[in-house]
Amino acid sequence: MDNHRQMPWHSQKLEEVLTTLYTSEEGLSDAEAAERLKKNGRNELRSKPPKTIIQMLKAQIIEPMVLILIGAGTFSAILREWTEAAVIFFIVVINAAIGIVQEKKAQSSLEALKSMSAPAARVIRHNEERIIPAAELVAGDVVCLSDGDMVPADMRLIHSANLKVQEASLTGESVPSEKEADRVLPEECVLGDRCNMVYTSSIVTYGRAQGVVVDTGMNTEVGNIAGMLDNQDELDTPLKQKLNAVGKILTIVGLIVCILIFVIGALYQRPLVPQFLVAISLAISIIPEGLPATATIVMALGVQRMAKKNALIRRLPAVETLGSATVICSDKTGTLTLNKMTVTHIAVNGDFEAGKITPVDSAAEQHPKVYQELVYAAALCNNASIDPDRAGNIIGDPTEGALIYMAQKFGIDHESLETTFPRLFEQPFDSQRKRMTTVHQIDGGWVAYTKGAADELLPLCTHILTAQGVRPITENDNRQIAETCLSMSEKALRVLGFAMRTLPALPDDEEEDQEFNMTFIGAVGMIDPPRKEVAQSVQTCLEAGIRTIMITGDHKVTAFAIARELGIFREGNQVISGEELETMSDESLDLAVKNTTVFARVSPADKLRIIQSLKRTGEVAAMTGDGVNDSPALKAADIGVAMGLTGTDVAKEAADMVLLNDSFTTIAYAIKEGRRVYRNIQKVIQFLLVGNIAEILTLFAATICNWEAPLLASHILWVNLATATLPALALGVDPASKNIMKHRPVKSGTLFERDLIHRVVTQGIFVAGMTTAAYWAGASTGSHTAGQTMAFATLAFSQMLRSFNQRSNTEPIWVRAEGINPWLIISFAVSALLMAVILFIPMFQSAFRLTSLTGSQWLAVMGFSLLSLIQVEVVKWMKKQFKRV
Repeated sequence: MDNHRQMPWHSQKLEEVLTTLYTSEEGLSDAEAAERLKKNGRNELRSKPPKTIIQMLKAQIIEPMVLILIGAGTFSAILREWTEAAVIFFIVVINAAIGIVQEKKAQSSLEALKSMSAPAARVIRHNEERIIPAAELVAGDVVCLSDGDMVPADMRLIHSANLKVQEASLTGESVPSEKEADRVLPEECVLGDRCNMVYTSSIVTYGRAQGVVVDTGMNTEVGNIAGMLDNQDELDTPLKQKLNAVGKILTIVGLIVCILIFVIGALYQRPLVPQFLVAISLAISIIPEGLPATATIVMALGVQRMAKKNALIRRLPAVETLGSATVICSDKTGTLTLNKMTVTHIAVNGDFEAGKITPVDSAAEQHPKVYQELVYAAALCNNASIDPDRAGNIIGDPTEGALIYMAQKFGIDHESLETTFPRLFEQPFDSQRKRMTTVHQIDGGWVAYTKGAADELLPLCTHILTAQGVRPITENDNRQIAETCLSMSEKALRVLGFAMRTLPALPDDEEEDQEFNMTFIGAVGMIDPPRKEVAQSVQTCLEAGIRTIMITGDHKVTAFAIARELGIFREGNQVISGEELETMSDESLDLAVKNTTVFARVSPADKLRIIQSLKRTGEVAAMTGDGVNDSPALKAADIGVAMGLTGTDVAKEAADMVLLNDSFTTIAYAIKEGRRVYRNIQKVIQFLLVGNIAEILTLFAATICNWEAPLLASHILWVNLATATLPALALGVDPASKNIMKHRPVKSGTLFERDLIHRVVTQGIFVAGMTTAAYWAGASTGSHTAGQTMAFATLAFSQMLRSFNQRSNTEPIWVRAEGINPWLIISFAVSALLMAVILFIPMFQSAFRLTSLTGSQWLAVMGFSLLSLIQVEVVKWMKKQFKRV
């Protein structure tokens, strides 16, 4: 029984399937079912055990920057520097708490998959029908299905009667699939075309059937998806990768600097304890303590802004990641389209003669009488109904629902029409005839309306309805109708033809055929239409350097038509089908993916493979989707974006972001917001690291020259946390540049762009020079303590002043098209107040080993601090002048 895991059940005859599974159409015995349940397990999905708090804490502690802080805090405690130790460990605890809370919020996709399993199933055991929990189904069980049932396991059909199954969550197709139990299919047949199979989580929308269970639990197609989700590692986002890279670099630098300090100290024969204190000061100065917390807060504020625009972020780094995206891979159904079959075009005799198809809205406005019979046929030859409990939803087949909505456009209420012209007879739809007929009492007579495939109807029609009345149909009519229907099909429309016949008497035999000598009325074309706003969003993304790729389980012709209409497919692009994809090696796919904008008729594994190929070629891939079939790719992508209204729970749980309004335009806003967050975090990093480099260089130069330390560890901590963090947060909420969506995205890799490195180093050296100069000015005119006080004040105030010219790396401080940032002004005022407390209140002066300064010393401090600001503005001006030359 264990060897049937990947068997192509669809390509085997029913007798072979039953023999392989050791069962029959009478079902299993209870004893055999119990034995198989014990051997193969319950029909449920399994998942990895969730991480424990200890595991999460361990992951937080082994981060490079955290390890440096722990080491520095430990040494501080050993040396009884309790203030420094307390502050350092407070930072470590806060950062770890934030990380654990975020990880706890990540829910398991498998829990949502489990909720999709049917709670009960109707099985045949001992040739008797009974209801059992779906979890107790085993391979070999025979299950009965009817309208509205959720399929409880993967099954090979034994019998089917007009069976239609909604498989959109697995295949991406909007229209329910017609099923035929008697078919035997080629082994290479893709999942969406397997008409003799039904799969777990699908919904029966029409007809009834019996099937034999071939796979349960993790062996089902949904289970296979669950396995792919379970095997996907949690991915680091681009920002996290970059911050980790910074942490590793700083760790190495920190170790090298500490070793150098001890070597230099040994050469100078300094005592061990002072050397430890200097080493701790340097280790602390290397780490931008406020960076992780500031980056987290900046992203959290971005989350709040995006939530107001219907973009719900489930994981904080997703804000920045979407801003770095270079490719958006989008599912078609429900994402780019409405996921609602809609009649868009209609054609009657006058249209056939003119060789045109008329938009339904135009036809409804004109409302010529020639359309009346077609609309009556669409509304009456129909088994769907409007859901009274859920506005805008249909009970029944989506295709028939589209016909009801079409009738409403013509001012005809489906239920009222049925009451006026009651149904007296029905010849049901079946997959061989591809037609359905109903008979109604109209004006004292009996009228039969038939709908079905136009090419199946025409041979049965002897007349045609025209504006002038009914006349015999001609070969020319047949040719014109066929050409018009072909024109609709080429636009990816699903075409239905309609005919009528006046009966001499009401049929009394249910088997009596009424489909002959009919009058052809007309045809309609329907499609799951694209969302109107998507085309503009696709164009916005294109201008921002972001490609949009459609990845869908739907047919190639339909996918191509939608992609072309939305501007996703452009001249020179490729369209690849699932069959073509299966024959491609990874190397061939990596080449093709650079120019392919439509992947059609693909499986969940194909979607995952495409995402992996994009990532191999250096793209930052965002994936949007709403179905179960999208969830592995959503989880594997750099950022997964699920639809909030139409999306399955599985897709939402696998995604990093959920669009609450299912609007593709929200993605364009999210990209802009993500870029704003990314650029603001860059401003924060530049702002903080300049101060850190200044601290490192100041202390390192003093150590090499065997001077007294110009700064203490407590001074560095105060500058990094109290006077740098608040302005950094204010920079984090800076308005977006007006041209932010005109730049190409920044791809994953190093956090530092070349210009950023240059600015950080040059500004850091200059601030270090000003700090050192302030120390010597104070030490030469007063004392070592006065020098330390002046160095501390200069470092802090230059940091605060520089926050204003960090808003732009090109525009001067007094020019900013986006306006004033009031938070920056408030942060400066608060930081200045905190500095005043430390510098002027004796108790705090003593705790930080500071002293009062004279008027001339304060003038020197202000002068050195302002020079740091002026240096940045001079460099900006010089760069502009250089570009003009």
